[in-house]
Amino acid sequence: MASKFAAASLLLALVTSTYGNSTFITYQPAFKDIIGPSPKLELLLQNGSYPFAHEAPVYYQTKEDVFMVGNYQTKNGGQPIQISKMRAKNGVYVREEIFPDIPMANGAVNYKDGVLFAAQGTFDRPSALIYMDPEPPYATEVMLDSFNGRRFNSLNDVVIHSDGSIWFTDPTYGYDQGFTPKPDLPHQVYRFDPGTGSVRAVADGLGQPNGLAFSPDESILYVTDTDSHRGNGDNNPERAATIYAYDVKTYSNAPFLVNRRVFAYTDNGIPDGVKVDTNGNVYSGCGDGVHVWSPGGDLLGKIKLPSVSANFCFAEAGVMYILNEYKVWKATLSPDTHGALLGL
Repeated sequence: MASKFAAASLLLALVTSTYGNSTFITYQPAFKDIIGPSPKLELLLQNGSYPFAHEAPVYYQTKEDVFMVGNYQTKNGGQPIQISKMRAKNGVYVREEIFPDIPMANGAVNYKDGVLFAAQGTFDRPSALIYMDPEPPYATEVMLDSFNGRRFNSLNDVVIHSDGSIWFTDPTYGYDQGFTPKPDLPHQVYRFDPGTGSVRAVADGLGQPNGLAFSPDESILYVTDTDSHRGNGDNNPERAATIYAYDVKTYSNAPFLVNRRVFAYTDNGIPDGVKVDTNGNVYSGCGDGVHVWSPGGDLLGKIKLPSVSANFCFAEAGVMYILNEYKVWKATLSPDTHGALLGL
């Protein structure tokens, strides 16, 4: 007689669907509503020489461009992180390397009419929030480069609240990988108000705070903690590979993060970049592709890739661009699936 555990494994196998060369793994029926009846993955770009597609995918709707950031390479003394722009020309996707003045870029987000980057910095340049014009010559402006005079560690990701404030994470990956000074601050999440210049620490106690995203109504902030992988070979499965949820509450006319709780723990790799759709489902780039959870924290399914997908972005309805280190994929999902960040 088969055990109940064998039956559970069989059930998972039965709901693993392959469309062409694309695998979409369904854990809960609601995932079918997200991917639609005929989801597909298309390989748009690949480059075997270095990992050009790691972080900061930003869809610039006006030109239908996608900006992205490469991964730092520690071999042979290190290689600076490269920023690229992807665009479709006559049905073929091409990538152009661009060279804005952004030292060791990492996360990014749509901001006003351009792109706001979290720059990790170097020994000579402080970590900073830097705004970039999306058109050549890609002029930049430093918006914030210290916590009231104290140098940030290595800013990682950034998101914008509807009140105009900028929220960002500050782990120590730059120091761990050997290109920024010894940390001068705890590993924290911050809120910056460009209107007043106020910058506040809003969350601490995290191993390596990484990606962050608001729920559609902005009542919850999701923060990924990728402490189990520190970027220098120091990997430990006993450390966090976790998405935490915080309630956003107002006290004395100011927002605070309260009621921290585990939202999800990933079963493969670490939850790096995180996004939310307009129905409140939560997506994160993990060790084997993009994982999707319900607002209640149930794993709904996976968009399975051959290897790590640190980040991705929603574009037009039902379209997602997924970074896969040496490759970029386009996922076509249900046309009813919309990213909450742009609402397209």
